[in-house]
Order: sequence, then structure tokens, then C-alpha cells
Amino acid sequence: MIDKLEMFIALAAERHFGRAAEVCGVTQPSLSSAIRQLEDQLGVQLVFRGSRFQGLTPEGQRVLDWARRIVGDMRALKAEMRTVHKGLSGNLRLGVIPTALPMVAELTGPFIARHPNVRVTVLSRTSAEILAGIDSLELDAGLTYLDNEPLGRVAQVPLYSEFYRFLCAPGAALAGRERVTWAEVAGEALCLLTGDMQNRRIVNQHLAEAGVKVVPTVESNSTIALIAHVKTGRWASVVPMKLAQMFPGLVAIPITEPEAEHLVGLITARHDPQTPVLAALIDEAGRLR
Repeated sequence: MIDKLEMFIALAAERHFGRAAEVCGVTQPSLSSAIRQLEDQLGVQLVFRGSRFQGLTPEGQRVLDWARRIVGDMRALKAEMRTVHKGLSGNLRLGVIPTALPMVAELTGPFIARHPNVRVTVLSRTSAEILAGIDSLELDAGLTYLDNEPLGRVAQVPLYSEFYRFLCAPGAALAGRERVTWAEVAGEALCLLTGDMQNRRIVNQHLAEAGVKVVPTVESNSTIALIAHVKTGRWASVVPMKLAQMFPGLVAIPITEPEAEHLVGLITARHDPQTPVLAALIDEAGRLR
């Protein structure tokens, strides 16, 4: 039953029988057969079928919610039994918003030092992608904003407050200022993160509160791309303080009126008990906080 539920979760994620079969390491006929057997066992149709995958039925969507819980609990059980025999080990998949990437090693470094048999995969993701990844069991945990947009039912550990800096090249017009306002920021040629990033929505919010609106000439989903454009001297940007501190050759100026801050932290799915790896990560986050 667990294997069939895992195949069903993969099919819901991939929305394609062939890709789901590849993810599960089985043939497409084997996956299709497993889904039909699951339907027979549960007595409901789970998938709309035609010449290709056409989505989940209402019953299939309900079963998907249960499947994620059941498979998540089974993975937690297996991880705990593995820990009993071998100590803490396994692979931790951590989704991180781009603006938190400069500090992620402050969490993963001490964590790996305490638990050297755990492998950590850090993936740059938007806040929405992190929530979806945790919900679909594709991510184990995430670093994201805690106080700006709804998170739903996740466990949270606050880590730090994100402050914002106007980042420019040394020769820029505002480079000599001790501080700038959000309204002044709006008057500069800006490169900013794309609109699917929560950081961009935060920046837009504070600009709107200052009564201004910005249409940047350059947008990117990569903070490195923003820095590269700032280095040319033709653009400036608004970035978190921790990111600005990584590039001492550029000028980072506090933005006031207001000096905004937003809380960033660790989130995981709610499980009782948590897997041993996640419990250890939550403990490490508590020490970092």
C-alpha cells in the first residue's frame, strides 16, 4: 500500500504517467497498474483518464492529502529506526529563499559538524515553492519569511530579522549618504528581484507606503544577477543587509522612513514526533536563534 501511495503522490506532482514512473523507478505500465489497484482497494476513482493524465478526481484530491500524511509518517518511522541502529544519517533537502542564502551556512555548518553522516541539499526556491515542496514531501524544511504572508500549518523557528539596504556602486549619486528614504530609492535606476519573489513584494509594499511606485529596468530571480548589475555602476538595488555585507566593494546604505524589518526562520511540516534529522535541525535552529 505504501508503495502505491508513493506512486500516486508522484503522479499528482508530475501530472504525467511517464514522468511519474521515471521518478519512482518503475515502468509506466507498472505505475498505471499500481494506481488502478489503489483505486480498487479504496473503492473510488482517483484519476481522470483520457489519452493522457487529466487531473485528480475530487476523491483523488482527498486521498492525496491522506497519502502525504501516511507516507510522511512512514518515512519518519523508517528514519527513526535507522537512527536507532546507525545513528543520525540520511539526506536533508532544504529549500531557501534567495535572500536567505547568505546565512544558510550559519545553520547547516554547525548542523553538519554535529551530525557528519547527514547530507544536506540546499535548493534556492521562492517562498511559495518552499511551502509547496514541504506539502508534497519534495522538501524536508525551508528557510523563508515568517511574518509577511500566510504560511499555513507548518512548524516555525524564528532565526533573524531581515533589514534592507540600498546597494549601489561607490560612484553613484547617493553613495555618500548615511541613510536614504524609500521615496529616494524610487528615484534611482533599479534592478530588483522578480515579482514571484516575496522579497520583491515586500519592497513593493514599502515603496507603496511611501507613495511611490517603481518599474525597474532589470529584474531577475537571482541575487547574484542583481549584484552583477549594481557593479556596473548603472543600476542600484534594494537587498537584505546580510547579502549586502558579502560585497564590501559596494556601498550599502540603510533605508529609513521606515527602517523595515521582516522575520526569517525555519519551517517544517508538523509531525509528532518529527523525524530524527528534522528534530536535530530544529534544535540547531534554536541554538542559532
